[in-house]
Amino acid sequence: MQLQNQLKVLAEKIEKLKEKIDTEESTKHAFVLPFINILGYDTFDPTEVVPEFTADLGLKKGEKVDYAIFQNELPIIIIECKNWKEKLNAHNSQLFRYFHTTKTRFALLTNGIEYRFYTDLEATNKMDEKPFLEFDITQLKESTVHEIAKFHKSNFDVNKIVDTASSLKYTKEIKKLIAEELQSPSHNFVKLFANEVYTGRLTEKVMSEFTDLVGKAFTQTISEKVNDRLNAALNKESENQQEELQEAEEISKINTTEEEMEGFRIVVAILRRKLPIERIAHRDTQSYFGILLDDNNRKPLCRLHFNGGTKYLGLINEDKSEDRRPLKVLEDLYQFEKELLETVDYYEK
Repeated sequence: MQLQNQLKVLAEKIEKLKEKIDTEESTKHAFVLPFINILGYDTFDPTEVVPEFTADLGLKKGEKVDYAIFQNELPIIIIECKNWKEKLNAHNSQLFRYFHTTKTRFALLTNGIEYRFYTDLEATNKMDEKPFLEFDITQLKESTVHEIAKFHKSNFDVNKIVDTASSLKYTKEIKKLIAEELQSPSHNFVKLFANEVYTGRLTEKVMSEFTDLVGKAFTQTISEKVNDRLNAALNKESENQQEELQEAEEISKINTTEEEMEGFRIVVAILRRKLPIERIAHRDTQSYFGILLDDNNRKPLCRLHFNGGTKYLGLINEDKSEDRRPLKVLEDLYQFEKELLETVDYYEK
């Protein structure tokens, strides 16, 4: 929750300041360094966050990446930054070269607003062309915050991140393909469904008709799923409201009498020989006045049945069954001191 709040504050700051930021350097200082700080790394410690980290490329010496985050004297993330106004698509080749020369498993390409995390899932020590985690910091989802948290200094574990990176990467790609097919179904996608439901020859005219049908079917299916979820949520809320109303109605019918409270005080006087007063509670219902251990309905100590013509004390046996004893006057409660104290023993063994 703290990480989510910190990222939200940074996102608000970015929206407020970005039109005043003109250069790559100012983007780094205003947007990227605060993000690194949020991940728990000290940007003022040159042994932890190294600016202008040298990544020699074969014969080409002195090539530098904007930042490298170190842990145990080894680089764990290299970061290449661009001006927030620049698109990132044209810059991953530069980071690709840097990745190959370092021992890190993770590379980050960012313009302070868009963030793209890369690793080497497809070939060891060779950065993948596509990121496994990609987000816009001004439009974060809770699931994305959960993934960002894995890069926090207190959580960082290379193996755990790599284990989930594959799932993240390919799930993202599949979702992208699904969105594209929903927007404009491809020939192969339409053919897949047409072959399942149509027995004739798939002529150009038939395929054209099915392209429209497949698009409509998917749109309707998604709409129906959404409506089903909404209706289920609304029905659940309605049921909860009805239960609350019934409970409130039942409570309104309960009338706790002074006689019941006097009976409670007598029982407390007996039970306090084995229990502190604060552990003895009462709850009145329409049927009986319950006296409980630790205000727990599963630990009844006794019940007072004072609503009818004849008054009863409900003693609780070890198997939680109730044994009713008639009372002529309230003071008769003192006659059951032994039984009441035995009930305490059932729970306190």
